[in-house]
This record gives sequence, structure tokens and C-alpha cells, in this order.
Amino acid sequence: MLTWSLQFDWEDHSELSDRPADRPIIYCIWHNRLALSMYLHRKHVRRNFPNPNLAALVSASKDGALLAAILESFRVQPVRGSSSRRGHQAVLELLSWSRKGYDLAITPDGPRGPKYTVQDGILSLSQLTGHPIIPVVYSCSRKITLRSWDQFQIPLPFSRCRIHLGKPIIVPIDASEKDRTALRETVRQAMLSITKD
Repeated sequence: MLTWSLQFDWEDHSELSDRPADRPIIYCIWHNRLALSMYLHRKHVRRNFPNPNLAALVSASKDGALLAAILESFRVQPVRGSSSRRGHQAVLELLSWSRKGYDLAITPDGPRGPKYTVQDGILSLSQLTGHPIIPVVYSCSRKITLRSWDQFQIPLPFSRCRIHLGKPIIVPIDASEKDRTALRETVRQAMLSITKD
């Protein structure tokens, strides 16, 4: 398995260690950084928190079906949907899992981009639940970059990977459309500030 040869450095500003065990969070991770996301969740979150349940938004496409199967193998609950297919239903399902105490995970630029953009879904979830958005990005010293829309990154063996967890961002329940536009850019800039391509 690839991960045994990787070296990990953690830079954690998420304040997760201070949160109550029953307060879920929303992980925000770029689509092109999915390759190690489940390993990092198992290695860091499952080892450090008493309630590590996770539900993740997955595209309703055929490619999404493969990712959903991978998530289930890591004991992560997949929720199928996107901005273009089953979007409203997916939000309702994520809210339901959140009420059960599950953390949520979303790729804000998925499933079709453009790369490194932030769509409305993650803002809506934070506004509706009151849960903080935690930016998560990892950068590896050696990798393969695919010629896909997101330039998907695959770490190479013996790479050094730095994992950044950013400060929490909350969308207030009474946020106006103007507030949401500003917060969307806040989330994007927070992600970009820890993204090293």
C-alpha cells in the first residue's frame, strides 16, 4: 500500500481538539486532493475523536458510484448528489446525517469544476446547521498530476506530504446573500492560502 512509504507533516489550526464530541463539522477539500482523504481521516480523526462518523457528498454520476463504494469500505456514509443532479435531496440527506452527529465532507469545486471554486452547497450546509467549515488541503513533494479538469493529484511513493487544516469558518444562520458572497470568497481564499501545487 502506497501510504506506508509516505511521510506526513501536520499543520492543524482547526481547533478540533477543543470541540465538544457531539458537535459535527464540515470538511472542505478540493476535488483533486481526494486520493489521500480517507486515509487522513482514518489516521487523524478516527484516532483522536470519540465520534468519528462521516458522511460525504459524492457525485450522482457513474464515477461517483465507484467513489461511493470506496467510501463505504472506509466506513464513511456516501450521499449521492451535486449541484446539477439530486442537489436538493442531497442537502436534505446531509442534514439528516448531521443531526445524527456525523461530520460532513464536501468538495466545493466538484464534481465538474471549475477547479478551486467554491459553490453554494457548503455555505448552505454551514448556514443551516451552524457547523463550522474546516479547510483541509494536503500537498505532496512528489506526485502525478492527471490531465483531468481538476488536475487530480496522485502521491508517489516516499513523498513527503504536508497536511493543512485551516481555521473554522461559520456561515451565520441570518447571513444575507451579500454576506454569503463574501463568505464564499473567504472560504476560497482560506483554501487557496494552504494549497501548494
